Amino acid sequence: MSEPRATTAREVALQVCRDVFGQTPRRAREALDYRLRHSELTPRDRAFATELAYGAIKMRRSLDYELQPYLGERAKALPQPIAEILRLGTYQLRHMDGVEAYAAVSESVGLARKYGHKGTAGLVNAVLRRVASDPPRPGADEATRASLPTWIVSHWRERFGANLIDAILAGVNEPAAGGLSVDLRKTTRDDALAALAEAKIAARPSAFAADAIVLEGTAPTAQIEALARLRWHRHAEAASFPVDLLDPQPGRRVVELCSGRGNKTLQIASRMGDRGTILSVDDDAKKIALNAARLAEAGIGSVALVTADATAMPATGDADAVLLDAPCSALGILGRQPEARWRKSPDDPARMQAVQRAMIASAARCVKPGGVLVYSVCSTDRREAEDVVEPFLAAHAEFARVAPPQRYAPFATAAGDLLVPPGIDRRDGFYIARMRRSA
Repeated sequence: MSEPRATTAREVALQVCRDVFGQTPRRAREALDYRLRHSELTPRDRAFATELAYGAIKMRRSLDYELQPYLGERAKALPQPIAEILRLGTYQLRHMDGVEAYAAVSESVGLARKYGHKGTAGLVNAVLRRVASDPPRPGADEATRASLPTWIVSHWRERFGANLIDAILAGVNEPAAGGLSVDLRKTTRDDALAALAEAKIAARPSAFAADAIVLEGTAPTAQIEALARLRWHRHAEAASFPVDLLDPQPGRRVVELCSGRGNKTLQIASRMGDRGTILSVDDDAKKIALNAARLAEAGIGSVALVTADATAMPATGDADAVLLDAPCSALGILGRQPEARWRKSPDDPARMQAVQRAMIASAARCVKPGGVLVYSVCSTDRREAEDVVEPFLAAHAEFARVAPPQRYAPFATAAGDLLVPPGIDRRDGFYIARMRRSA
């Protein structure tokens, strides 16, 4: 990330795309945060840069399809900055309301001159003028139109059916809905919603998790965090479902495996009123350190953090509730991570399954008779879902599924698990199973 400071929103978006698809690929959010920190853009221009960068990254396959007739074989030889400028210009012309065609073309030509030369600027000008004047290219197949790998579209069609596939594909190409988890030790959800409304931040209560809020607009993260004053933390709605189903109670003992950055740790401690004991485990020492800092800032003292391999947990058998938020292919959060769709492999779920099966067996050893085990993944692939839970139940007769509360009926499977489709209401995709150990 050694390029000069960007001076416009479009140049920030260009630099983000180059970071994501460069020789040392970066995550879109990391690249965007860095580029915005090193810019002097207004809030409006920051929002424009975000929409443009994320949109062009998501719609990459569709944009290349649109550009192909104008570039032909030249597309293979284009310098990366020029190829990205063409995609960004085409995205503005095809997908962004309120952007004047003249501005999209002329600003793109200016970037091509800065990052290339007179010849590349001429090419960008000629191609984008054609894109602006021509109708969208017909004949694209479903996956190309949705700008997703064909295997992912096929997976979702098989998993959720023809009735939902169009809504899923449209939803994952919209900005994912933001969310908040309210710290019930410090405020109520109604009071949090009132504070957001007073700040003119559009939000609504989740119809599912009692401590979750869904953000309906695109309020800047900094504004929401400044307003929070430790009364809530950012947490996507569907990501709050596993803890809601775990239903951790004050005074109990809870084990959380794969705690990550601590979003669910904070939610568990809030639900318990910081009364009881929580053991949170992750194998990443940096994430444990971040979790520790967040807990200290929130004034939470009931959590013990351990850096360890979750597959090697000792058989304590003393936990009232165990949450395993297992590592997975993350096919359910492609709408939230723009670049992720281009970095997945059809073999990822099968590769992750072996780890997940070992983890759920280890998690089960922590549950006491009468206790609850919740298994969750932000994936929709059966290999990481039922194909993990069903063999586990077959091998552990002491565990049985517990039906979800009625409010989760829209996501309930025939077997009694939850399967949340991605994209619907701009929500993430999840699979969650709740099981109880017999007394």
